[in-house]
Amino acid sequence: MPMARASTTIPVHLSSILRDYCGGASQMPVTAGSVREALAQIERENPGLHRAICDETGAVRRHINVFVNSDAIRDLDGLDTPIGPGDVLTILPAVSGG
Repeated sequence: MPMARASTTIPVHLSSILRDYCGGASQMPVTAGSVREALAQIERENPGLHRAICDETGAVRRHINVFVNSDAIRDLDGLDTPIGPGDVLTILPAVSGG
């Protein structure tokens, strides 16, 4: 069983498309020990933003990418990816086209 990680406050950077859900803020602080805890705080404080990021089951929507620093959480431990001091969470909609 993994050790519990202490919560720490880190910035969450939001793409311009998501800023409409949080009063235009380009970033917000969250205090959490994992991506799941960070998204739970966003749900409590900005439910509209959370609905844009996660589906009704709490999973990150397929067209949304969540990064801890430069690593996609899909390549790490998903929602259970730990976050700690110095980390940055970035949330971006997928970009496509040509």
